[in-house]
Amino acid sequence: MNLILASTSPRRRELLTLLEIPFDIIPPTCEEISSPDLAPSDQAKQFAVDKAESIALQHPQSLVLGSDTVIEIDGVLLGKPKDLREAETMLRQLHGCCHQVHTGLALIQKTTGLSFALVETANVWITAFGENELADYLATEESLGKAGAYSIQGEGAKLIEKIEGDYPTIVGLPLWKVGKLLMEQRVTLGNSIEEIYRLRPYANWKDFI
Repeated sequence: MNLILASTSPRRRELLTLLEIPFDIIPPTCEEISSPDLAPSDQAKQFAVDKAESIALQHPQSLVLGSDTVIEIDGVLLGKPKDLREAETMLRQLHGCCHQVHTGLALIQKTTGLSFALVETANVWITAFGENELADYLATEESLGKAGAYSIQGEGAKLIEKIEGDYPTIVGLPLWKVGKLLMEQRVTLGNSIEEIYRLRPYANWKDFI
């Protein structure tokens, strides 16, 4: 059975690769326009569905996986910053606080009528970083293209005090759920999901237990 990842994210590709299964990558064709009527967690799930749906319509016999991540703080959704100025504003909002990372997941196959969607949430505490730390991080330009303007798997880990929840969910793909969903669809994993979570073989995953 052919599996397609509807994503342009290298992080999602890297995480899915850990399962050691063949898959293709096709960029989704939908527009990401937030709806003021949706809670941030529901928005993440809707974006994931939209991404998967846009590719499933073109490839009805394939299993299509879509995912999207948003940040929520005090009920407000934070997406990806347009520039470093907006990234600085976002990071100042997160400074010294706990926020939620919502990652939506959708698995769709048109020929079988499969349409499954969920959202996984993790809590992240950002340190009360100083001005020099903020300036140094912004200078890496790692904030660009990242929800909430930081990357837990990169230099942004230095700004994180602790997490509560699933590390891959924060990176952008709830890998445990993905593995279990695919096995339910009779996809044979080349690598045990339990073993992956035991070894944590990705970036600085081992630093967040």
